[in-house]
Amino acid sequence: MKVFHAGILLMSVLALQSTAAQTQAATVAATPPMGWNSWDSYGLTITEDQFRANVTVLRNELAPFGYNYAVIDEGWFFFNPQDRDKPDTLHYAIDANGRYIPVLARFPSAKWPEGDVRYPSASAAPAPAAAPKLDATIGSASFKPLADWVHAQGLKFGIHIVRGIPRVSVERNLPIAGSAFHAADAADTSDACPWDPTNWGVKNNAAGQAWYDSLLAQYAGWGVDLIKVDCISDHPYKIDEIRMIRRAIDKAGRPMVLSLSPGPTALDHAAEVAAEAQMWRISDDFWDVWANEPGKPFPQSIVSQFAKTAAWAPFAKPGNWPDADMLPLGHLGPVPGDGKERDTRLTPAEQRTLLTLWSMARSPLILGANLTRLDDATLKLLTNKDVIGVDQTATRSGQVMHDGDIIAWTADLPPDPANDAPHGSIALALFNVGESQVVVDSSFETFKIDPATYRVKDAWTGKNLGKLKSVPNLTLEPHACILWLLRK
Repeated sequence: MKVFHAGILLMSVLALQSTAAQTQAATVAATPPMGWNSWDSYGLTITEDQFRANVTVLRNELAPFGYNYAVIDEGWFFFNPQDRDKPDTLHYAIDANGRYIPVLARFPSAKWPEGDVRYPSASAAPAPAAAPKLDATIGSASFKPLADWVHAQGLKFGIHIVRGIPRVSVERNLPIAGSAFHAADAADTSDACPWDPTNWGVKNNAAGQAWYDSLLAQYAGWGVDLIKVDCISDHPYKIDEIRMIRRAIDKAGRPMVLSLSPGPTALDHAAEVAAEAQMWRISDDFWDVWANEPGKPFPQSIVSQFAKTAAWAPFAKPGNWPDADMLPLGHLGPVPGDGKERDTRLTPAEQRTLLTLWSMARSPLILGANLTRLDDATLKLLTNKDVIGVDQTATRSGQVMHDGDIIAWTADLPPDPANDAPHGSIALALFNVGESQVVVDSSFETFKIDPATYRVKDAWTGKNLGKLKSVPNLTLEPHACILWLLRK
């Protein structure tokens, strides 16, 4: 007769669940996600017409190269996003269960079919003790029609939220869908995001889990493929809410990439976030800045991103992608999330350095450009198959040298049978982060590459450089880089 200890059985079940979750995570994001996000060009203000126009370019010009996520960032539930700096004047759209919904004036396809009742009446909520101070319209709307259209383009649909529960819903104490709880049962009114006035935190209790279950069930019904959750991976770090969201996604039954913001996520939390999410930000907001001015650490610059990507590179693997943030390339406007409308401030050399570093670090490649104003130079930059190939297929990468102004990275690449190459390639990137021209004349061993003669291809120019044993007398301009593919 066999006797099973209950604790051992529970541990076995949890281990199986954890393994299943990790397998699903690796399947959902087997390679670093690629796509487009509205924030860098539209901030809080994106409309359906603008979104569709960008997605059309994404489908026609960039999807053939792997860019397949289209993400609506923050603010899709504001009637008046231009008043974001005056939070008491904001007007929100929510459903009768307290969840944000798209504003129909901005997303007209979001209207439910006439007579289609999806939510209980708001009258199911207890009357608030006092008249709500925050302005909200309670209705029925859904991103499903827009998500269906995105899917019909062969693409995937994503949205941004801030962790927690809307304050407007807590004021009205609206019922939480699929449960006996109300908003006040789930809300932690002592926990506010320090930079966002829209939500309260969520308690780590049954009501809090019911809230996230209702939220992710809604998004699954809409057809969401990526959920970007803000104010959760740093300042502050909220692992309890991350875990509740993960459980809610799993319950909802629709595979979704879980992307955590903002950074910098602490390295000490690497194992925890990897167990729950597919992407997490490794730095504060990154913008089109080469180097920070003294005493001004914000925004994150390219130069300061080298140390971040180097520290996080060992944690990149299928299902887990440390995120160096979006690519502020091309035209940023009409209402960028930071600063005034502009073309990217990065020079052509700096743009190559940016894309090379992100690819060597195997970061997600999420574009911020206004795609309706995509110029030929930016399109060419973004669609280099060899550079994208490093990002999408490397199995190991990391910084191998930092000597003065020169930084070197290598990455292992798989064999390429199509080019009669039975052995894997090595990608070698050299960066000049200084302000003066430098000359590199070094053997490959200097960069921890096995001594051998390699056939070398310049990934950016496409030129075959012949058989080399070293980097011979190479001049690198300030802020410039090379990316070579070495094959035996």
